Amino acid sequence: MLEKPIRLEDLQLENWPNIILWATPVMFLLVFVEWGISIYKKRSSYDTKDFLAASFIGLTNAGISAVIKLAIFGLAVLCYNISPFQIPPTWWSFVFCFVAIDFARYWAHRVSHENRFWWATHITHHNSKLYNLSVSFRLGWTQHIKIVFFVPVMLMGFDPFVFFICHQIAVLYQFWIHTEYITKLHPAIEYFFTTPSHHRVHHGSDAHYLDKNYGSTFIIWDRMFGTFMPEAERPNYGITKPVNSYNPIYLNFHEWSDIFSDLRKAESFKEGWKIVFGKPGDEVIKNREESKRQKTVSRSPVLEEVMEK
Repeated sequence: MLEKPIRLEDLQLENWPNIILWATPVMFLLVFVEWGISIYKKRSSYDTKDFLAASFIGLTNAGISAVIKLAIFGLAVLCYNISPFQIPPTWWSFVFCFVAIDFARYWAHRVSHENRFWWATHITHHNSKLYNLSVSFRLGWTQHIKIVFFVPVMLMGFDPFVFFICHQIAVLYQFWIHTEYITKLHPAIEYFFTTPSHHRVHHGSDAHYLDKNYGSTFIIWDRMFGTFMPEAERPNYGITKPVNSYNPIYLNFHEWSDIFSDLRKAESFKEGWKIVFGKPGDEVIKNREESKRQKTVSRSPVLEEVMEK
């Protein structure tokens, strides 16, 4: 253990580099460049309302991040102080921390697609029918609770500054893979790293593309855990039940609203649990009502008479 635990106020967070904030003007510039290319090539890669919705969502999300910054790093400091290990901020600790964060991001991302509660925090990122650089701005306002998936990384004893920098780089990496204008890269890159080709598959709503390619920076996790799929035909983007809205509030909370609506119809704790924590797309209420209907039909005297004949 440290002889003298570090304190949050000693970190002087206001002096730490905000890489994402610095990169924001460049990201918007690249969005407009891509938009210009789309117009020049007469491709419908952008829609003004979709772009404005994505920008509003992204900027609001940045504001939320700023508000909860102290709480997040208070957690990071607590984990660092109680960890039995304290890893000094060296070049190799940045490398190991980045890999650890990416591993945690894989599982956080995977759970966010395979569990409806967590899917509600992530669906905003997928509910656009388009695929362009501005889609990277669409990060759900409730997605910050996924910090719990990174507590094990914090407890590994990485310096909070190292965690802060690596986390920012990991988030920033996501920007460039949201484009259709970068095709497949060198096979060695495609094998180890998540590329636009891999991530296009991830954003596809086609049945064979669903729940694939969760990797954030390294696609190797998908290869290891059986969730990898190479890109073949161009995906149809969006979610399986499209939302026809550009309202940022609706885009962030429509799945939460659906969950609460389904919960009001639940007839047991078990059914409620399935509604909240089951796989997204499982129509618990509809299946129960269909089961009841079939039982009613099977017990119908008229049907029994027909069956006897």
